[in-house]
Amino acid sequence: MAMAESKKQDSGEKVVQIRRCACVVKGGRRFTFTALVVLGDSRGKVGWGYAKASEVPQAVEKAVKGTQRTSLSVPLTGSTIPHQVEGRFGASRVVLIPALPGTGVIAGNTVRAVVESAGIKDILTKSRGSSNPMNLVKATMDALSKLRKREDVARLRGVSL
Repeated sequence: MAMAESKKQDSGEKVVQIRRCACVVKGGRRFTFTALVVLGDSRGKVGWGYAKASEVPQAVEKAVKGTQRTSLSVPLTGSTIPHQVEGRFGASRVVLIPALPGTGVIAGNTVRAVVESAGIKDILTKSRGSSNPMNLVKATMDALSKLRKREDVARLRGVSL
């Protein structure tokens, strides 16, 4: 068990939320579980997954498999992001602001899980609107997908730095 736990920590798997849903049937209640998981390699690649199952470990395992579909590469500048960016999803808004080395990750639990899984070590964040974990994860992923490096923008504009 200890070896499996350390293996999970190396891969950057973070369980953001587990919810239990009860279905009332003739014999009593039947429970199902949903898991929201963020998975990253701590080197700029991150994805999220959401799955349902009758047991918690099965739901987490299915969610981890689903992270491959939503994974994206994040351009990093040292230990932070290249520029300020805002992500939106539903009623959630997330602002990501680059920070100086040594600042650390200043974020709430949900945004922190996504940002740390991506390998960002110094960042300031602010979330506004809905605090629904699913929407916050999607808004953070939206913000990370909008990031561009200086070289990429210069090449697109046809300008030399």
